[in-house]
Amino acid sequence: MLTQYALIFSIALHFGAAIIVISLIRATKYNSSWILLSIALFVMAVRRVIEYFSYMDKAISDNILMLNSWLGVIISLLMLVGMFYVKKVLNYLFKLEEVRSAADKRLLNTIIRTEESERHRLAKELHDGLGPLLSSAKLLTSALNESQTGGHEILKRMISTIDESIYTLKEISNNLSPHMLENFGLPTAIQSFIDNLEQTSKLRFEFRTNIIDQRYGGNMEIVLFRTVCELIHNTVKHADANKVLISLDEENDQLKLLYQDDGIGFDQEKLLMADNKGMGIGNIRSRISSLGGKFEIESWPDEGIIVTVELKIQDENKIPI
Repeated sequence: MLTQYALIFSIALHFGAAIIVISLIRATKYNSSWILLSIALFVMAVRRVIEYFSYMDKAISDNILMLNSWLGVIISLLMLVGMFYVKKVLNYLFKLEEVRSAADKRLLNTIIRTEESERHRLAKELHDGLGPLLSSAKLLTSALNESQTGGHEILKRMISTIDESIYTLKEISNNLSPHMLENFGLPTAIQSFIDNLEQTSKLRFEFRTNIIDQRYGGNMEIVLFRTVCELIHNTVKHADANKVLISLDEENDQLKLLYQDDGIGFDQEKLLMADNKGMGIGNIRSRISSLGGKFEIESWPDEGIIVTVELKIQDENKIPI
């Protein structure tokens, strides 16, 4: 009796599954693999019915038993062909994902190039437009200072303010489009950036590199320079650190960046929420990802932070000086 109930329950399950699968054929846009698997499930349900009658009637004919066996062969064949088509669909999806990933990288690279182009344009306009006006104002104020005896102290303050404005303008222009990076390359640009920062910050930097006479194209220098700047900004703003170690090396056709500070660090939960804290980790990660690179960050409370970046150097990216 239990065997009979089990067969009935099995028949109900097979027909239920077959009905559900068949109802989804339209949703799959009549995909061949889904149709074959639907037929296979339906035939499996029919086979279960035959098994039930075979159990109930021990004198069932040999033809029914042979039909049951052939139905098993048909089910196996349908499943085999269906899985073949499933494999084709999966291969198509994998290729589609590769195309999408490549498109995302091209989009990110285009965004970076557009962003840098706009930075360069704005820096040029600041330098060529506002810079001369401030310089002219300084010259006129200096001439006024020499021709009049009164108000010398006010004029000196004006000249000092204009000097500071010109210096600030140069700083803004250099941050938008660093001429050191454009003209002299990544190591020089990083060294110049940290030299300027050490004059106004308590931070002390140690910068090591084995790159001497080598330039890199394909946005590699821009991305790494912006990454270093963003990490230093995070250290200054959040870490309360005293020392920063930066290492930039070319090894086995890879550019490897190591960044480490001795600040307060943060726990893993805060690390996952770093973007919400305004630390720009997501922005760094997306830039590195656009070049197919690896970005890893580790931090522990009161033990500072360690960031590693690896970028694969293609032959077309190497530009000897």
